[in-house]
Amino acid sequence: MPGTLLVRPPSPRLAEGELTHLDRVPVDADLSRRQWQEYRTTFAARGWQVHELPAADAHPDGVFVEDTVVVFDDLAVLTRPGAASRRGEVASMRPVVEGLGLEVAAIEEHATLEGGDVLKVGRTVYVGRSSRTDDAGVDQLRTLLEPRGWRVVPVPVTRVLHLKSAVTALPDGTVIGHEPLVDAPELFDRFVPVPEPEGNAVVVLDDRTVLLSASAPRTADLLRDRGLDVVTAPVTEFEKLEGCVTCLSVRVR
Repeated sequence: MPGTLLVRPPSPRLAEGELTHLDRVPVDADLSRRQWQEYRTTFAARGWQVHELPAADAHPDGVFVEDTVVVFDDLAVLTRPGAASRRGEVASMRPVVEGLGLEVAAIEEHATLEGGDVLKVGRTVYVGRSSRTDDAGVDQLRTLLEPRGWRVVPVPVTRVLHLKSAVTALPDGTVIGHEPLVDAPELFDRFVPVPEPEGNAVVVLDDRTVLLSASAPRTADLLRDRGLDVVTAPVTEFEKLEGCVTCLSVRVR
């Protein structure tokens, strides 16, 4: 299952990043860089090819690279972020995905869509209708994907920044999330609550291994009890800015 990992180093202005649901607290720039390096090393050690995008130091949120593109089979959809301050991050993603041989499409004005609102489970695409992704963005994505055999399901998101701040999926397609942060768990075919808000987000490394924040030890135990191998990574400095383990990379399998 390992493929290509797209990442971008954190900006020295990371602490200035956008905040929607959290209060601003101090961010340690040096620690964030060390945590980012450990994150990418975790993937490289498991056979992923790590592709580092050019630094975008003028964009405090640039490290959250998942929000700029979503990949569906051989189609890369460049997004149009709902936060106007983030739209300048997208241009540098296009030559990267083109260089991977992917077909490229884009969300057009005046729609908005961010990659953190897109959760793929099998051939179903759950799209968060959040403060960053609007109805027009969902409709444009549906127009691109349904002819390719994907089903697009809108999901309300009011309690967190993005859909994947609330829920992600395990290798078997089970959706997990911290229930107080999930607007509509009944929309998912299989939903399992986790005990910590930081346990909402997992990245599937392979068919039996997931990456989880080190801030969620009880969730790690729950997932191990389900027969999964769990790898943890510290991402505290990114969690302060409503980030998580999913938004620090784009995974191209």
